[in-house]
Amino acid sequence: MHQLKTLLIALSTTLLFAFAANADHNSDASIAERIAPVGQVYLPGELAPVVAKSTAPAEPRSGEQVYTATCNMCHGSGLAGAPIKGNADQWAPRIAKGKETLFKHAIEGFNGAMPARGTCSTCSDDELKAAVDYMIQGL
Repeated sequence: MHQLKTLLIALSTTLLFAFAANADHNSDASIAERIAPVGQVYLPGELAPVVAKSTAPAEPRSGEQVYTATCNMCHGSGLAGAPIKGNADQWAPRIAKGKETLFKHAIEGFNGAMPARGTCSTCSDDELKAAVDYMIQGL
């Protein structure tokens, strides 16, 4: 009988702690924390305020920095017919159209192969122009 009584006390104590722990687990704050979104979704054209602040460079990037980060993928290998940096023969017909045309193509895209802004959505027009100047310098 004594063992049964001890067992019932132990069982009661365990259940009491389980209910007490579960009560905290089901508090409004605990539930709100568990069901809070893990992220946010933004539709095209919308920028998250944090993203907008964090992606803008503190200072304008140089043409070399923009080229290395963005343009090199195509203009370093000739991907999709892109003229390779330093290849005067490939650049000559494009340069003959004038720098303003090169700048326009870098900003607006060209012929379906060159995407607008070269996929650098955070690049300013001046940074893109500096990248074009960097690619054709010395030709």
